[in-house]
Amino acid sequence: MTGNMRCSANGLMVLKFLAPIMTAVIFWTSAVASAGDVLIDDFKRPPELRWEFIADTVMGGVSTGGVSFLQDDGETYARMTGDVSTQNNGGFIQFRAKLPSALPESAVGLRIIARGNDQRYFIHLRTTGTLLPWQYYQAGFEVGRDWSEVRISFDNFKASGSLLRALPKPENVKSIGVVAFGRDHQVKVDVSEVSYY
Repeated sequence: MTGNMRCSANGLMVLKFLAPIMTAVIFWTSAVASAGDVLIDDFKRPPELRWEFIADTVMGGVSTGGVSFLQDDGETYARMTGDVSTQNNGGFIQFRAKLPSALPESAVGLRIIARGNDQRYFIHLRTTGTLLPWQYYQAGFEVGRDWSEVRISFDNFKASGSLLRALPKPENVKSIGVVAFGRDHQVKVDVSEVSYY
């Protein structure tokens, strides 16, 4: 009887000790699950196998630049640098990756973590409907010197021409590009994460 009471008392003490820990774990798990962000790329696995640099030189432009994959204080990220020139009907540089699988139909938008040189940059999407090289969907974003989160809903992407449907369908997106576009300027933009939500 005394032994059973001692076991019960010990069990109650253990439960009292574990209760706040279990509550914290449950709360943390719920917070993560409710965030709703699904990682596409964090540049930790060899990103050069997935991301490619493209400049307007493919169409006669003279813009220059490149993308490098860096690590700083444990943070891995892509950095695009260069100079965009609108000479010779050019005006862009970008780094782009094909998606390994289709996004779900329920996806609302894209999320990136970025910083840069206080300039405006763009996300370009190519879909199953962008058959010509100059077709894409575009949405702009601003970057500052510090890392910040950027969320862009698919409703905010604009088609590059009238031959495309007005808005992209997430399940039809084939590639994502980070783009410096449309005006003469120096480029420096870092991206540490690409997700959808």
